[in-house]
Amino acid sequence: MALKAIIFDVDGTLANTEHDGHLKAFNEAFDFFELDWYWDSELYGELLSVSGGKERLSHFIQKYNPKLTSPLTKDDIAKIHKKKTDIFINKITDGYISLRVGVERLINDALDNHLRLAIATTTSYENVKAILVSALGEEALNNFEIIAAGDIVDNKKPSPEIYNYVLEKMNLNANECIAIEDSEIGFNSSSAAGLRTLITVSEYTMTKNFEGALVVLDHLGEESQPFQIINGPLSSHTMVSVDYIKELYECTR
Repeated sequence: MALKAIIFDVDGTLANTEHDGHLKAFNEAFDFFELDWYWDSELYGELLSVSGGKERLSHFIQKYNPKLTSPLTKDDIAKIHKKKTDIFINKITDGYISLRVGVERLINDALDNHLRLAIATTTSYENVKAILVSALGEEALNNFEIIAAGDIVDNKKPSPEIYNYVLEKMNLNANECIAIEDSEIGFNSSSAAGLRTLITVSEYTMTKNFEGALVVLDHLGEESQPFQIINGPLSSHTMVSVDYIKELYECTR
């Protein structure tokens, strides 16, 4: 079978959103609701083992037992998360978050080579839309055949459910696609769905184990900023292009 589609993760893959985006937005939301909480970078790195913002909040409350004047309900957690999302989107609009190296180039290369594109992410659709529109314009969403985001499935990554959903909607088999991920949770999700996966490590995932990935890179690369291979086969390529992805794909058929 030939390669037909690329499926992108979002946070850490399309953009480095965690430290300057989500983390700061969480802390600002805590201030807004007058919660005596503060997540530093180290704690947030630990909390990233839980996929999904509302789920991360619930996990934090259960594991770390932070100060509360009264128990928080599921609706309370949803309100905190909604405020955090609003703050995060404002940060994107204000230019604090940009696409990672090589992302726009690869999207255009894929479209020029008639590869289908999709997104599989645990972040909200509103976040995805804000990132793409801010970086690439209003028409950017139309480049992706399926944007599977947020609570569209019951079980978030590392469950393969979000990838299985995308494959079903696109009427494709896993062996017709490549996933691009940055995190161990995301890699476990895509692998469980049977997808061969290219990893570009991000700010919180540089020390993780990605055994079995097609290749592990520092980023997707540009002509003036070639990628570095962290783990995987040597190559004369210096940027992740459709040709490079097909080369990796063919080597594992």
